[in-house]
Amino acid sequence: MLAAYIYETMPVSPAGFFPGRVLGLCPAATGRFSTASYRSMPPNPSIPARPVELRPLPASVVASQPLTALAPMQDVTDLAFMGVITRHGPPDLFFTEFFRVHSQSRPERHILRSITENTTGRPIFAQLIGESVPDILRTVRELLAHPVAGIDLNLGCPAPKVYKKNVGGGLLRDPARVDEILGALRAAVPGLLTVKMRLGFDDTANFGRILELIDRHSVDLLTVHARTVKEMYRSAVHYDFIAQAVQTVHCPVLANGNVTSAHRAAAILDRTGAAGVMIGRHAIRNPWIFRQCRELFARRPTGGAPEDPAEGIFQPTLADVHDYIRHLYHVTAAPEVPAVLQVAKMKKYLNFVGQSVDPAGAFLHDMRRAQTEAQLFAVCDRHLLADPTRPFSLEPYPGILARPNREASFEACSLDTVTA
Repeated sequence: MLAAYIYETMPVSPAGFFPGRVLGLCPAATGRFSTASYRSMPPNPSIPARPVELRPLPASVVASQPLTALAPMQDVTDLAFMGVITRHGPPDLFFTEFFRVHSQSRPERHILRSITENTTGRPIFAQLIGESVPDILRTVRELLAHPVAGIDLNLGCPAPKVYKKNVGGGLLRDPARVDEILGALRAAVPGLLTVKMRLGFDDTANFGRILELIDRHSVDLLTVHARTVKEMYRSAVHYDFIAQAVQTVHCPVLANGNVTSAHRAAAILDRTGAAGVMIGRHAIRNPWIFRQCRELFARRPTGGAPEDPAEGIFQPTLADVHDYIRHLYHVTAAPEVPAVLQVAKMKKYLNFVGQSVDPAGAFLHDMRRAQTEAQLFAVCDRHLLADPTRPFSLEPYPGILARPNREASFEACSLDTVTA
């Protein structure tokens, strides 16, 4: 559990959170994942000795619990989707879609809206993807003029059209470049600097070297997606590398990769010793997952999970899922977007939702054939309201795969890159 800090914010905007100064440490917020445990770890001889300068993270929704974060997902984690997730139980931390950084770039307005119009009450980190240091620094200066909780560097996007430009996961092939970028970012960011990374490009040879750089440049929070870039989202998740990161770096580490449920989140924390979890596509499937994590963490403060995965946590019904889908459809729609494109966009979300509707995949079969709003909701009514009190499965049904890449094209590192 991360130590909880009393955090002074600046009430100058309805966004709900602004970076402020730390007033003090709550003495009750100690435990198995405390920042003190990072300070007291035995030194790693491969990392140059230096003073540990941990900046305090924003307090969690429930003090002393492990952190939860919504993973940045391109074309998903926008202002509207963050609002939908908050309606069902927000994570402790949000991260924006990545801001593309290059010589002609400016922070995208639609991504900035998730920061400047934030009403979730939770902090939002601005994620960058790029490799040009001058352009990264220019973008950071622009973003720091907005109420961001911190700056996050993307070292993990696995889309070929991204890594071929030597950005995102492509940078993991070039530790020297990562060193240069992190050094420049640390000098330019007075507050929180965070990193989201994978284990490596096509192997883990550079993993230890990148961890050294995380410490050298005083990164404040590290998220590890425990697959390589080339493994995309299809392979097993190598959680032992997250445990290695926890034992190596001084900052808190979030575990990412196939966090399918609150029950699994607790098991991953117990296995890795991570300070929390970051959840991506399974928050699309189950928007109650962050609420469920808090409920489970409250019951199991020392780690582990009950034998019954549903014990003591909110159990949504198919009727609840129907309400979620209808709300998501309307808040993500835009007047200028033709209905056929909105239906195609919704089908990308529903490819994940459908993994927990029925074990035969009948909902997914019918949903994928809908072409209009009326057809789509006729499918939802038929499959979700015929037995509205039936529980929605907290885990995906075995063998039921999402296939978002079969729908209309999204951007790189969006749901198009996720096939399971």
